[in-house]
Amino acid sequence: MEIIPALQIGWLNGWILLCLLYLTYGVFLITFPKDVRARLFYYDRSRWSKKQRAFYVIGRVSILVYLVLIIFTPLRSGTSVFIPGIVLFTLGLVGFIIALSNFKNMLPNQPATKGLYRISRHPQVLMLFIASFGICLAIDSWLALLILIISKFFGHFRTLAEEKACLEQYGDSYRAYMKRVPRYFLFF
Repeated sequence: MEIIPALQIGWLNGWILLCLLYLTYGVFLITFPKDVRARLFYYDRSRWSKKQRAFYVIGRVSILVYLVLIIFTPLRSGTSVFIPGIVLFTLGLVGFIIALSNFKNMLPNQPATKGLYRISRHPQVLMLFIASFGICLAIDSWLALLILIISKFFGHFRTLAEEKACLEQYGDSYRAYMKRVPRYFLFF
């Protein structure tokens, strides 16, 4: 893998995979009722500390840098990591769609605990990471992978804040869920 990839405008760049990911996501969200979309995107940030807000901003900026890097980096189909990258991207995309479906079918006043939510409290985050990791492999870039890891590090603090909000909203049922199911996967 290259440390710093050669950036260029091209038809066969990482933007193809990003478009596939976000178009699938957008088309899928169109099928969601408004109340489900609201639950998916709204969470109270009014009680976040300055540190949480700063980490959120740093995470968002690093995601923006990651996206720009992916858009202007060619896919590297001739490398040994291209096929594993495409496989991981596909698994992440399919898993993300499954996690969204699981979330869509949850009762409005209960935490999501079925489907992929039985093995991860945040399967959407996990699956987006897997898909994004696959893109890093497909473009053969260590820099993209480093920026992805930085963005996920700072995104972790948003995840912690969301869990705190879920504890406040759902109480003991969410606390019991937290004890049963790991945050991301297996022991994480």
